[in-house]
Amino acid sequence: MPIFGPVSRRDLLTYLKQLGFDGPFTGTRHQLMIRDTTRIRIPNPHQGDIGVDLLARILRQAGVDRAEWEAL
Repeated sequence: MPIFGPVSRRDLLTYLKQLGFDGPFTGTRHQLMIRDTTRIRIPNPHQGDIGVDLLARILRQAGVDRAEWEAL
């Protein structure tokens, strides 16, 4: 169960795949992950973890609520 907090990019991709997203696919500036008609942008690799604010924005784009995220 991932906590709702800072997460590495690798773990984010793993958790999104568990939620049914495919990818990552190459986009113009960022990679994308797709589930049905939902497309979300994935942050580019950088040093450090993805913070809580960015994680919340990604999950909002994905249509995933906090309870569903923590239930993985």
